[in-house]
Amino acid sequence: MENFVYEYPTKVYFGKGAAGQHLPGILADYGPNVLLAYGGGSIKRNGVYEELTGILQAAGKTVTEFAGIMSNPTWAKVQEGARLAREHRIDLILAVGGGSVVDCCKIVAAQAVTDEDLWDLEMVRHKMPAKAPIPLGAVVTASGTGAEMNGGAVITNEEVKIKGGMFAAAPRFAVLDPAYTLTLPRMQVLSGAFDTLSHAMETYFGRSDRDNVSDEVAEAVMRSTVTNMRTLLGDLNDYTARSNLMWTSAMAENGILKVGRLTDFECHQIEHQLGAYTDCNHGQGLAVIHPVYYRHIYKSAVPKFARFARNVWGIDPAGKTEEEAAQAGILALEAFILECGLPTKLSQLRSRAEITPALLRQVADSCNLLPNGYKQLTHDEVYDILMECL
Repeated sequence: MENFVYEYPTKVYFGKGAAGQHLPGILADYGPNVLLAYGGGSIKRNGVYEELTGILQAAGKTVTEFAGIMSNPTWAKVQEGARLAREHRIDLILAVGGGSVVDCCKIVAAQAVTDEDLWDLEMVRHKMPAKAPIPLGAVVTASGTGAEMNGGAVITNEEVKIKGGMFAAAPRFAVLDPAYTLTLPRMQVLSGAFDTLSHAMETYFGRSDRDNVSDEVAEAVMRSTVTNMRTLLGDLNDYTARSNLMWTSAMAENGILKVGRLTDFECHQIEHQLGAYTDCNHGQGLAVIHPVYYRHIYKSAVPKFARFARNVWGIDPAGKTEEEAAQAGILALEAFILECGLPTKLSQLRSRAEITPALLRQVADSCNLLPNGYKQLTHDEVYDILMECL
Protein backbone atom coordinates (compact mmCIF):
# COMPACT_ATOMS: atom_id res chain seq x y z
CA MET A 1 0.00 0.00 0.00
CA GLU A 2 0.96 3.64 -0.46
CA ASN A 3 1.61 5.64 2.72
CA PHE A 4 -1.38 7.56 4.06
CA VAL A 5 -2.81 9.57 6.93
CA TYR A 6 -6.52 9.02 7.50
CA GLU A 7 -8.75 11.21 9.66
CA TYR A 8 -12.50 11.50 9.28
CA PRO A 9 -13.92 14.89 10.32
CA THR A 10 -17.66 14.36 9.69
CA LYS A 11 -19.99 12.89 12.31
CA VAL A 12 -22.88 11.05 10.65
CA TYR A 13 -26.42 10.83 12.02
CA PHE A 14 -28.15 8.18 9.92
CA GLY A 15 -31.75 7.02 9.80
CA LYS A 16 -35.41 7.95 9.72
CA GLY A 17 -36.13 10.93 11.94
CA ALA A 18 -32.44 11.72 12.45
CA ALA A 19 -32.87 15.50 12.11
CA GLY A 20 -35.56 15.77 14.77
CA GLN A 21 -33.68 13.44 17.06
CA HIS A 22 -30.21 14.94 16.80
CA LEU A 23 -30.24 18.49 15.41
CA PRO A 24 -31.48 20.23 18.59
CA GLY A 25 -28.48 18.94 20.50
CA ILE A 26 -26.06 19.68 17.65
CA LEU A 27 -27.25 23.28 17.30
CA ALA A 28 -26.49 24.02 20.94
CA ASP A 29 -22.78 23.88 20.09
CA TYR A 30 -22.95 26.79 17.63
CA GLY A 31 -23.66 30.52 17.74
CA PRO A 32 -27.01 32.17 17.04
CA ASN A 33 -26.69 33.00 13.33
CA VAL A 34 -27.39 30.22 10.83
CA LEU A 35 -27.21 30.35 7.04
CA LEU A 36 -29.86 27.94 5.74
CA ALA A 37 -28.81 26.95 2.23
CA TYR A 38 -30.89 25.00 -0.26
CA GLY A 39 -31.63 24.59 -3.94
CA GLY A 40 -34.70 25.19 -6.07
CA GLY A 41 -37.31 24.90 -3.35
CA SER A 42 -38.22 21.21 -3.33
CA ILE A 43 -37.62 21.14 0.43
CA LYS A 44 -40.57 23.54 0.78
CA ARG A 45 -42.84 21.13 -1.07
CA ASN A 46 -41.84 17.94 0.74
CA GLY A 47 -41.98 19.26 4.31
CA VAL A 48 -38.24 19.25 5.04
CA TYR A 49 -38.03 23.07 5.10
CA GLU A 50 -40.87 23.35 7.61
CA GLU A 51 -39.32 20.69 9.84
CA LEU A 52 -35.84 22.23 9.83
CA THR A 53 -36.93 25.84 10.29
CA GLY A 54 -39.05 24.69 13.22
CA ILE A 55 -36.02 23.02 14.80
CA LEU A 56 -33.89 26.14 14.19
CA GLN A 57 -36.52 28.45 15.67
CA ALA A 58 -36.97 26.23 18.72
CA ALA A 59 -33.18 26.40 19.21
CA GLY A 60 -33.35 30.21 19.19
CA LYS A 61 -31.39 30.64 15.98
CA THR A 62 -31.57 33.64 13.67
CA VAL A 63 -31.91 32.22 10.16
CA THR A 64 -30.63 33.80 6.94
CA GLU A 65 -31.70 31.96 3.80
CA PHE A 66 -29.37 31.23 0.89
CA ALA A 67 -31.67 29.76 -1.75
CA GLY A 68 -31.54 28.88 -5.42
CA ILE A 69 -28.31 26.88 -5.48
CA MET A 70 -28.33 25.25 -8.89
CA SER A 71 -27.10 21.92 -10.15
CA ASN A 72 -23.48 22.46 -11.14
CA PRO A 73 -23.07 25.41 -8.73
CA THR A 74 -21.28 28.43 -10.15
CA TRP A 75 -18.50 30.60 -8.82
CA ALA A 76 -20.91 33.55 -8.90
CA LYS A 77 -23.29 31.65 -6.60
CA VAL A 78 -20.42 30.95 -4.20
CA GLN A 79 -19.69 34.67 -4.04
CA GLU A 80 -23.35 35.40 -3.31
CA GLY A 81 -23.32 32.99 -0.38
CA ALA A 82 -20.04 34.34 0.95
CA ARG A 83 -21.46 37.90 0.94
CA LEU A 84 -24.51 36.75 2.91
CA ALA A 85 -22.33 34.91 5.41
CA ARG A 86 -20.18 37.99 6.01
CA GLU A 87 -23.08 40.45 6.22
CA HIS A 88 -25.02 38.36 8.73
CA ARG A 89 -22.02 37.20 10.78
CA ILE A 90 -22.93 33.59 10.24
CA ASP A 91 -21.88 31.07 12.91
CA LEU A 92 -23.05 27.90 11.14
CA ILE A 93 -23.91 27.06 7.54
CA LEU A 94 -26.59 24.37 7.23
CA ALA A 95 -26.57 22.95 3.70
CA VAL A 96 -29.85 21.16 2.92
CA GLY A 97 -29.99 19.24 -0.36
CA GLY A 98 -27.79 17.09 -2.54
CA GLY A 99 -24.22 17.37 -3.71
CA SER A 100 -24.59 20.71 -5.48
CA VAL A 101 -25.86 22.48 -2.36
CA VAL A 102 -23.24 20.89 -0.13
CA ASP A 103 -20.39 21.57 -2.57
CA CYS A 104 -21.37 25.21 -2.96
CA CYS A 105 -21.51 25.69 0.81
CA LYS A 106 -18.09 24.11 1.37
CA ILE A 107 -16.50 26.89 -0.66
CA VAL A 108 -18.82 29.57 0.75
CA ALA A 109 -17.63 28.56 4.23
CA ALA A 110 -14.01 29.20 3.25
CA GLN A 111 -14.54 32.21 0.97
CA ALA A 112 -16.55 34.11 3.60
CA VAL A 113 -13.60 34.38 5.99
CA THR A 114 -11.05 35.79 3.56
CA ASP A 115 -10.72 38.64 1.08
CA GLU A 116 -8.61 36.45 -1.20
CA ASP A 117 -10.33 35.07 -4.26
CA LEU A 118 -10.29 31.31 -3.63
CA TRP A 119 -10.65 30.43 -7.31
CA ASP A 120 -7.44 32.31 -8.03
CA LEU A 121 -5.79 30.90 -4.90
CA GLU A 122 -6.59 27.25 -5.60
CA MET A 123 -7.10 26.94 -9.34
CA VAL A 124 -4.44 29.39 -10.55
CA ARG A 125 -1.83 29.58 -7.78
CA HIS A 126 -2.46 26.04 -6.51
CA LYS A 127 -2.48 26.99 -2.84
CA MET A 128 -4.92 26.11 -0.09
CA PRO A 129 -6.92 28.48 2.16
CA ALA A 130 -5.12 29.27 5.40
CA LYS A 131 -8.01 30.50 7.55
CA ALA A 132 -10.44 28.17 9.33
CA PRO A 133 -13.81 28.15 7.52
CA ILE A 134 -17.22 28.85 9.00
CA PRO A 135 -18.54 25.60 10.53
CA LEU A 136 -20.64 23.63 8.07
CA GLY A 137 -23.28 20.95 8.54
CA ALA A 138 -25.24 19.02 5.92
CA VAL A 139 -28.75 17.60 5.80
CA VAL A 140 -28.79 15.31 2.78
CA THR A 141 -32.02 15.11 0.78
CA ALA A 142 -30.58 13.60 -2.43
CA SER A 143 -27.84 10.99 -2.21
CA GLY A 144 -25.32 9.85 -4.79
CA THR A 145 -22.47 12.33 -4.73
CA GLY A 146 -21.25 11.62 -1.20
CA ALA A 147 -20.43 15.33 -0.99
CA GLU A 148 -21.29 15.39 2.71
CA MET A 149 -18.38 13.06 3.41
CA ASN A 150 -15.36 15.21 2.51
CA GLY A 151 -13.96 18.67 1.88
CA GLY A 152 -13.87 18.52 -1.90
CA ALA A 153 -16.26 20.53 -4.07
CA VAL A 154 -16.92 20.83 -7.78
CA ILE A 155 -17.60 24.40 -8.90
CA THR A 156 -18.21 25.84 -12.37
CA ASN A 157 -16.54 29.12 -13.28
CA GLU A 158 -18.72 30.28 -16.15
CA GLU A 159 -16.37 33.09 -17.17
CA VAL A 160 -13.48 30.76 -17.99
CA LYS A 161 -15.64 27.67 -18.76
CA ILE A 162 -13.91 25.47 -16.22
CA LYS A 163 -15.71 23.02 -13.94
CA GLY A 164 -13.14 21.93 -11.43
CA GLY A 165 -12.47 20.43 -8.04
CA MET A 166 -11.69 22.71 -5.11
CA PHE A 167 -10.98 21.90 -1.47
CA ALA A 168 -12.18 23.81 1.55
CA ALA A 169 -14.57 22.89 4.38
CA ALA A 170 -15.64 19.35 5.21
CA PRO A 171 -18.99 19.24 7.03
CA ARG A 172 -18.61 18.78 10.76
CA PHE A 173 -21.80 16.73 10.78
CA ALA A 174 -24.14 15.17 8.25
CA VAL A 175 -27.75 14.10 8.73
CA LEU A 176 -28.64 11.21 6.41
CA ASP A 177 -32.35 10.37 6.50
CA PRO A 178 -33.30 8.04 3.62
CA ALA A 179 -36.95 9.09 4.00
CA TYR A 180 -35.98 12.55 2.73
CA THR A 181 -35.11 11.00 -0.65
CA LEU A 182 -38.50 9.33 -1.22
CA THR A 183 -40.01 12.31 -3.07
CA LEU A 184 -37.20 12.56 -5.63
CA PRO A 185 -38.00 11.92 -9.31
CA ARG A 186 -37.01 8.51 -10.64
CA MET A 187 -34.28 9.75 -12.97
CA GLN A 188 -32.70 11.92 -10.27
CA VAL A 189 -32.51 8.91 -7.96
CA LEU A 190 -30.97 6.65 -10.61
CA SER A 191 -28.50 9.21 -11.96
CA GLY A 192 -27.39 10.01 -8.40
CA ALA A 193 -26.88 6.32 -7.66
CA PHE A 194 -24.89 5.94 -10.87
CA ASP A 195 -22.59 8.69 -9.62
CA THR A 196 -21.95 6.48 -6.57
CA LEU A 197 -21.12 3.55 -8.84
CA SER A 198 -18.84 5.83 -10.84
CA HIS A 199 -16.96 6.97 -7.72
CA ALA A 200 -16.26 3.37 -6.77
CA MET A 201 -15.19 2.44 -10.32
CA GLU A 202 -12.94 5.49 -10.63
CA THR A 203 -11.19 4.49 -7.40
CA TYR A 204 -11.02 0.81 -8.34
CA PHE A 205 -9.38 1.50 -11.70
CA GLY A 206 -6.66 3.70 -10.30
CA ARG A 207 -3.21 2.47 -11.24
CA SER A 208 -1.90 -0.01 -8.69
CA ASP A 209 0.75 -2.68 -9.08
CA ARG A 210 -0.87 -5.12 -6.65
CA ASP A 211 -4.16 -5.85 -4.89
CA ASN A 212 -5.23 -3.29 -2.35
CA VAL A 213 -7.69 -3.84 0.49
CA SER A 214 -9.81 -1.01 -0.92
CA ASP A 215 -10.43 -3.11 -4.05
CA GLU A 216 -12.40 -5.63 -2.01
CA VAL A 217 -14.41 -2.88 -0.30
CA ALA A 218 -14.99 -1.14 -3.63
CA GLU A 219 -16.32 -4.34 -5.17
CA ALA A 220 -18.80 -4.68 -2.31
CA VAL A 221 -19.90 -1.05 -2.72
CA MET A 222 -20.35 -1.54 -6.46
CA ARG A 223 -22.30 -4.78 -6.08
CA SER A 224 -24.56 -3.26 -3.44
CA THR A 225 -25.18 -0.15 -5.54
CA VAL A 226 -26.13 -2.24 -8.58
CA THR A 227 -28.38 -4.54 -6.52
CA ASN A 228 -30.24 -1.68 -4.87
CA MET A 229 -30.62 0.29 -8.09
CA ARG A 230 -32.24 -2.81 -9.58
CA THR A 231 -34.55 -3.03 -6.57
CA LEU A 232 -35.67 0.54 -7.22
CA LEU A 233 -36.45 -0.30 -10.85
CA GLY A 234 -39.19 -2.50 -9.43
CA ASP A 235 -40.23 -0.31 -6.49
CA LEU A 236 -38.93 3.24 -6.46
CA ASN A 237 -40.08 3.76 -2.86
CA ASP A 238 -38.33 0.75 -1.34
CA TYR A 239 -36.96 2.26 1.88
CA THR A 240 -34.32 -0.41 2.42
CA ALA A 241 -32.89 0.16 -1.06
CA ARG A 242 -32.92 3.93 -0.52
CA SER A 243 -31.11 3.41 2.80
CA ASN A 244 -28.46 1.20 1.25
CA LEU A 245 -27.88 3.62 -1.62
CA MET A 246 -27.55 6.54 0.76
CA TRP A 247 -24.84 4.66 2.67
CA THR A 248 -22.98 3.33 -0.39
CA SER A 249 -22.92 6.95 -1.60
CA ALA A 250 -21.25 7.92 1.67
CA MET A 251 -18.89 4.94 1.64
CA ALA A 252 -17.68 5.75 -1.87
CA GLU A 253 -16.59 9.25 -0.81
CA ASN A 254 -15.60 9.07 2.85
CA GLY A 255 -12.02 8.20 1.93
CA ILE A 256 -12.05 4.53 2.95
CA LEU A 257 -11.86 3.31 -0.65
CA LYS A 258 -9.02 5.70 -1.49
CA VAL A 259 -6.49 5.24 1.30
CA GLY A 260 -3.22 3.57 0.44
CA ARG A 261 -3.76 3.62 -3.31
CA LEU A 262 -3.93 5.76 -6.43
CA THR A 263 -7.25 6.65 -8.05
CA ASP A 264 -8.25 7.38 -11.63
CA PHE A 265 -11.19 9.86 -11.93
CA GLU A 266 -10.40 10.74 -15.55
CA CYS A 267 -13.99 9.99 -16.51
CA HIS A 268 -15.06 12.60 -13.98
CA GLN A 269 -12.62 15.09 -15.48
CA ILE A 270 -14.14 14.56 -18.93
CA GLU A 271 -17.69 14.92 -17.61
CA HIS A 272 -16.80 18.00 -15.60
CA GLN A 273 -15.62 19.84 -18.68
CA LEU A 274 -18.61 18.60 -20.66
CA GLY A 275 -20.74 20.05 -17.87
CA ALA A 276 -18.86 23.36 -17.98
CA TYR A 277 -19.97 23.79 -21.60
CA THR A 278 -23.41 22.15 -21.47
CA ASP A 279 -24.65 22.22 -17.84
CA CYS A 280 -25.69 18.58 -18.29
CA ASN A 281 -26.70 16.32 -15.42
CA HIS A 282 -23.54 14.92 -13.83
CA GLY A 283 -24.64 11.33 -13.27
CA GLN A 284 -26.21 11.08 -16.70
CA GLY A 285 -23.07 12.45 -18.34
CA LEU A 286 -21.00 9.83 -16.54
CA ALA A 287 -23.36 7.09 -17.73
CA VAL A 288 -22.75 8.12 -21.34
CA ILE A 289 -18.97 8.39 -21.02
CA HIS A 290 -17.98 5.47 -18.79
CA PRO A 291 -18.39 2.50 -21.18
CA VAL A 292 -16.68 4.33 -24.04
CA TYR A 293 -13.84 5.45 -21.78
CA TYR A 294 -13.32 1.91 -20.52
CA ARG A 295 -13.21 0.51 -24.04
CA HIS A 296 -10.35 2.93 -24.67
CA ILE A 297 -8.29 1.97 -21.62
CA TYR A 298 -9.08 -1.66 -20.73
CA LYS A 299 -6.19 -3.14 -22.72
CA SER A 300 -3.83 -1.40 -20.30
CA ALA A 301 -5.43 -3.27 -17.39
CA VAL A 302 -6.96 -6.48 -18.74
CA PRO A 303 -6.59 -8.49 -15.48
CA LYS A 304 -8.31 -5.76 -13.45
CA PHE A 305 -11.19 -5.43 -15.90
CA ALA A 306 -11.58 -9.22 -15.93
CA ARG A 307 -11.75 -9.14 -12.13
CA PHE A 308 -14.36 -6.37 -12.35
CA ALA A 309 -16.43 -8.58 -14.66
CA ARG A 310 -16.19 -11.55 -12.33
CA ASN A 311 -16.57 -9.92 -8.91
CA VAL A 312 -18.99 -7.08 -9.67
CA TRP A 313 -21.13 -8.44 -12.53
CA GLY A 314 -20.89 -12.15 -11.75
CA ILE A 315 -19.58 -13.08 -15.20
CA ASP A 316 -18.31 -16.65 -15.39
CA PRO A 317 -14.80 -16.60 -16.91
CA ALA A 318 -15.06 -20.22 -18.06
CA GLY A 319 -14.46 -20.54 -21.78
CA LYS A 320 -13.27 -16.93 -22.09
CA THR A 321 -9.83 -15.50 -22.52
CA GLU A 322 -8.90 -12.88 -19.94
CA GLU A 323 -9.45 -10.16 -22.54
CA GLU A 324 -12.87 -11.55 -23.47
CA ALA A 325 -13.81 -11.54 -19.79
CA ALA A 326 -12.65 -7.93 -19.49
CA GLN A 327 -14.76 -6.94 -22.48
CA ALA A 328 -17.77 -8.78 -21.01
CA GLY A 329 -17.56 -6.63 -17.88
CA ILE A 330 -17.71 -3.44 -19.92
CA LEU A 331 -20.66 -4.82 -21.88
CA ALA A 332 -22.40 -5.67 -18.59
CA LEU A 333 -21.91 -2.10 -17.39
CA GLU A 334 -23.33 -0.79 -20.66
CA ALA A 335 -26.32 -3.15 -20.44
CA PHE A 336 -26.99 -2.03 -16.86
CA ILE A 337 -27.05 1.62 -17.94
CA LEU A 338 -29.66 0.73 -20.57
CA GLU A 339 -31.61 -1.32 -18.01
CA CYS A 340 -31.82 1.75 -15.76
CA GLY A 341 -33.03 3.97 -18.60
CA LEU A 342 -30.01 6.24 -18.28
CA PRO A 343 -28.70 8.05 -21.38
CA THR A 344 -26.18 6.29 -23.58
CA LYS A 345 -25.51 9.13 -26.05
CA LEU A 346 -24.63 12.78 -25.58
CA SER A 347 -27.59 13.71 -27.78
CA GLN A 348 -29.88 12.38 -25.03
CA LEU A 349 -28.55 14.81 -22.41
CA ARG A 350 -30.27 18.05 -21.49
CA SER A 351 -27.84 20.73 -22.65
CA ARG A 352 -27.83 24.52 -22.72
CA ALA A 353 -25.74 24.42 -25.90
CA GLU A 354 -25.88 22.31 -29.02
CA ILE A 355 -23.40 19.47 -28.65
CA THR A 356 -21.34 19.58 -31.82
CA PRO A 357 -17.89 18.28 -32.81
CA ALA A 358 -16.58 21.84 -32.46
CA LEU A 359 -17.90 22.11 -28.90
CA LEU A 360 -16.48 18.69 -28.01
CA ARG A 361 -13.10 19.80 -29.33
CA GLN A 362 -13.20 22.69 -26.84
CA VAL A 363 -14.23 20.32 -24.07
CA ALA A 364 -11.40 17.92 -24.88
CA ASP A 365 -8.73 20.60 -25.16
CA SER A 366 -9.65 22.09 -21.77
CA CYS A 367 -9.99 18.73 -19.98
CA ASN A 368 -7.72 18.04 -17.03
CA LEU A 369 -5.55 14.98 -17.70
CA LEU A 370 -4.75 12.90 -14.62
CA PRO A 371 -1.68 10.63 -14.33
CA ASN A 372 -2.94 7.88 -12.02
CA GLY A 373 -5.21 5.75 -14.21
CA TYR A 374 -4.03 2.67 -16.05
CA LYS A 375 -3.67 4.78 -19.18
CA GLN A 376 -3.02 8.51 -19.28
CA LEU A 377 -5.02 10.07 -22.07
CA THR A 378 -4.09 12.85 -24.47
CA HIS A 379 -6.47 15.64 -25.38
CA ASP A 380 -6.93 14.01 -28.77
CA GLU A 381 -7.93 10.74 -27.10
CA VAL A 382 -10.46 12.60 -24.95
CA TYR A 383 -11.88 14.08 -28.14
CA ASP A 384 -12.11 10.62 -29.72
CA ILE A 385 -13.99 9.34 -26.66
CA LEU A 386 -16.42 12.23 -26.76
CA MET A 387 -17.02 11.80 -30.47
CA GLU A 388 -17.83 8.12 -29.91
CA CYS A 389 -20.36 9.24 -27.29
CA LEU A 390 -22.04 11.57 -29.78
